[in-house]
Amino acid sequence: MPTIEFSFKDFCKLLGKKVSEKRFEELLSYAKAELDGLTDDVAKVDLNDTNLPVLWSVEGLARRLKGIEGIETGLYKPKIKKTNDKIIVDKKLSKIRPYIACFRAKGKPLDEYMLLQLIQLQEKLCENFGRKRKKISIGVYPSQKITFPVHFKAATASTKFVPLECTEEMTIAEILEKHPKGKEYASILEGVSHYPILIDSKEDVLSLAPIINSERTGKLEVGDSELFFDATGTDEESVMLAATIFAAALADRGFELESLTVEYSDKKVVVPSFDTTSMKFDSALAEATLGIPLKESDIKKYLEQMRYGYSKGIVQIPAYRNDIMHVLDIIEDLCIAYGYHNLKGQKLNFYSGGEMLPGTRFTDLDRSFWVGLGYQEIFSAILSNPDILYKKMCVDDIGTVEIDNYLSTSCSVVRSWIMPILMDVLSKNKHVDYPQKAFESGLVAQRHGDNIVEEEHVAAVSAHSNASFTEMRQHIEFVLRSHGIECTFKKFEWGCFIPGRSAKVLVKGKEIGFVGEMHPRVLNNFSLLVPVAACEINLSLITQI
Repeated sequence: MPTIEFSFKDFCKLLGKKVSEKRFEELLSYAKAELDGLTDDVAKVDLNDTNLPVLWSVEGLARRLKGIEGIETGLYKPKIKKTNDKIIVDKKLSKIRPYIACFRAKGKPLDEYMLLQLIQLQEKLCENFGRKRKKISIGVYPSQKITFPVHFKAATASTKFVPLECTEEMTIAEILEKHPKGKEYASILEGVSHYPILIDSKEDVLSLAPIINSERTGKLEVGDSELFFDATGTDEESVMLAATIFAAALADRGFELESLTVEYSDKKVVVPSFDTTSMKFDSALAEATLGIPLKESDIKKYLEQMRYGYSKGIVQIPAYRNDIMHVLDIIEDLCIAYGYHNLKGQKLNFYSGGEMLPGTRFTDLDRSFWVGLGYQEIFSAILSNPDILYKKMCVDDIGTVEIDNYLSTSCSVVRSWIMPILMDVLSKNKHVDYPQKAFESGLVAQRHGDNIVEEEHVAAVSAHSNASFTEMRQHIEFVLRSHGIECTFKKFEWGCFIPGRSAKVLVKGKEIGFVGEMHPRVLNNFSLLVPVAACEINLSLITQI
């Protein structure tokens, strides 16, 4: 969770009134924050909500708490001066780092404290929200040194400029190999054929995104009053959000914002944008959820305190709030403004005790049987990838649930069965003595047409020189009989198993799983040199039967 430091006097100035330390602590609770210390005017605040990067600065905190104090309520929408200056994006960056958002701001000369506050917000957004610059990175430059239009361009590794805190030119390849920031963040650009740079019309390089600014045009100093901001990244919504948050912080400091037009090959985007989105408010749901009566005037009052716009049942959501996914998120904010301490407790009308679900009891017992057979339990991630689930297993897709915006190709789908995960575990433990026996019990998800079905499965693998279909079949029979369940086996052929050495497992005539010896092709795909017998059982189906 982010922690920020700032001057308490500066906070009060931004808030518009002096408050006591006690009131300051009370106000922080309205921003899901806690005071970690207040010494010699330096306030240290812990932010407990990682979904609200807009609050990761003294400016964002003060803006929220102005509403709670009634100093300034409703939508925040600063004025923006339109300009014709633009940022031209190279189409070659579409598969490297495709998105950028830029604007200018003019105001009072920066002092050391203000410069440190800008750096703090920049670092918090890049390291936390930006996932250590992979998702987004931010640069702030002295605008007077830049000649427009600026190009976001794909450059070769031989491109040269003087990186920040250096005196001599270095190629991009040298920066990534030798410069401290280059070595720290080089992995983000690993394997790319071109490198994203910002360069102005005089061919002066501003920065190598997301690594380092240039010394000549990318070094912000005390006394600078005209700023150029850029955010680059892999997700357009996040890049635009970072620009909006930074623009709002500068506007709170009295800076005049100037828009810039980002020109892609297929569209134009004007930045910064404080355009709002709207959502219909459900007052009946709010009353049922919070247990309090709400008049229309109350709804308007509390939502405007949280810096929403509200009129006739429609909520206007600020541009810097990307965390609002459902009307319940708005209801939560209404409750925060109302005050959790003002909610009255209700008497219990009945008493009940918790107990384990029958299916959970069955699953726990099943795990104990596998442990009793000498199998070691594995706990793996529920996310996987098609390469492990299907390609290496030599089988077709059995109904994959894909992640829409995955961060890594290794975690791009929800696992549809567990056996491949255990094979991957074996492949990573070839240095361990055999025999190796492992099992895992957990959720899988499969797509059946338009429906997604979640089931509890258990899978087991046995790897050693004498591993066989017979061994695993006997273990299945032992586990099921220990539950008081009789099973039969039916001939079954599948790509991952050796023909003639696999079968389906049936209980009362219904297929509840399969068992077999792994095909040499599969063993080779996982770099395994010993035979492997494996099985997978649908525990959810057994409990239904």
